[in-house]
Amino acid sequence: MVTDHATRPTAVRGPGLPASLTPALLERLAARASAAPDAARVTTTSPYTGAPLADLPVSTPEDVEVTFARARVAQKSWAATPIAERKRILLRYHDLVLARQDEALDLMQAENGKTRRDAFLEVVDIGIVSRYYARNAAKYLGPKRRRGAIPLLTHTTELRHPKGVVAVVSPWNYPLSMAASDTIAALMAGNAVVQKPDTQTALTALWSMDLMYEAGLPAGVWQMVLGRGSSIGGALMDNADYMMFTGSTATGRQIASDAGRRLIGASLELGGKNAMIVLDDADIEKAAEGAVNACFPSAGQLCVSIERLYVAESIRDRFVAAFVARTKKLKIGAAYDYSMDVGSLTTPSQLKTVTEHVDDAVSKGATVLAGGRTRPDLGPLFYEPTILTDVTPDMTLHDHETFGPVVSVYGYRDVDEAVARANSTPYGLNASVWSRNGARARAVAARVHAGTVNVNEAFAAAWGSVDAPMGGMGDSGLGRRHGADGILKYTEPQTVAHQRLQGFYPPARISPETWAGLLTGALKVMKAAGMR
Repeated sequence: MVTDHATRPTAVRGPGLPASLTPALLERLAARASAAPDAARVTTTSPYTGAPLADLPVSTPEDVEVTFARARVAQKSWAATPIAERKRILLRYHDLVLARQDEALDLMQAENGKTRRDAFLEVVDIGIVSRYYARNAAKYLGPKRRRGAIPLLTHTTELRHPKGVVAVVSPWNYPLSMAASDTIAALMAGNAVVQKPDTQTALTALWSMDLMYEAGLPAGVWQMVLGRGSSIGGALMDNADYMMFTGSTATGRQIASDAGRRLIGASLELGGKNAMIVLDDADIEKAAEGAVNACFPSAGQLCVSIERLYVAESIRDRFVAAFVARTKKLKIGAAYDYSMDVGSLTTPSQLKTVTEHVDDAVSKGATVLAGGRTRPDLGPLFYEPTILTDVTPDMTLHDHETFGPVVSVYGYRDVDEAVARANSTPYGLNASVWSRNGARARAVAARVHAGTVNVNEAFAAAWGSVDAPMGGMGDSGLGRRHGADGILKYTEPQTVAHQRLQGFYPPARISPETWAGLLTGALKVMKAAGMR
């Protein structure tokens, strides 16, 4: 039998961890996972040092089944909870996240290896998203009067009902943002959530859930299971009423297929090979600084970060010099404060991918302008911010996502070529355009095949504009988070149409032929009157 709080596991505090991450805290968070008392355990390690961090319970498919059953019971009463009460809970959660941010920042750095500056942006994100859906959910979810079939005689209303129990599969690279932001919208829509965060960063996800309960969320409405997708992914899909997934394109394709088989909805934010276009009239110094902020946050382990840079030939040399100079000044290292610019990669497999991509490119003729090497002196998973040029299509990183602190710089002759090359991959997640002329840059942005395009910014402008949808085109995914789309996808629309006095069939005293003529005339009048 699964319990809300599994047997308390042994948490291991590695060397150098901040004092806030006590064994008691790590044990309490681990106990929040839904697993059997005798569950197997998995030990996570801190990327900064490679030392053990926590011992977590592993859920089984049977655990997932029981967790969903519990969620279905909780969801019924949660769906009946007035939106005003859901709003109060979410605003309390907003305040708790901001007030306890140091704890969250320590957890994110310990589990993910990112800098504190990058971790803080996740806190900001959750604050913005919480406030947005708390204060806009009633507008999106409330009954909507719709135009009836027959003016005055048909009263039509659109209602929104929660899907039921939503499965959220969240990744390790943004462990607070991806764990909480999608869940917030699903909860506000009246759903229960069963979430599978990546085990490497599960403590951060569990912390976010723990705070939501502290804010007043009823028991069972948000639960977490831990384990490999190969083990419990099938049970998640088989029980979910909707699937929210952030991760690789390959896994996303499988989830889309499985969701189609079950005839449930799915929203998928997948991979990217994002491009930045620097136009010939760009402010070179600002664009170079923007490129640093576009390519190296979270050590490049960000779905919307830039991996391809296209620069007008007329300014290419000056831009590259400025970009390289700034990159070489970045401070790399492990510190639980704001002193570092670039942190560690998160997993050995990610370090392997980055190393292989760069080594392959160099072996085939690419030129390293900055970085290009590991830094074992700083920790086991550090890799220097890397700028490459002379990259050709036969190199792996030309078309494939590296997901690390690596960017390739290319020149272009005219804007048509820049747009064509930016659009030359099957991905379409995020892009960036730089110019002194905003109207010109926006016109170029509209031609780029990407779900979000930022002008004179890397990704934060579009990401932070939570009133607008965010998501990918092509191999970068299906569906959107943020805005109306981000909450309505978790609902089933229902149309209630009340026909009064007279419907579409003729009354007894009028023949069908005469009635057809009358309706035909009415349709013509409505068109002539400009009615929609």
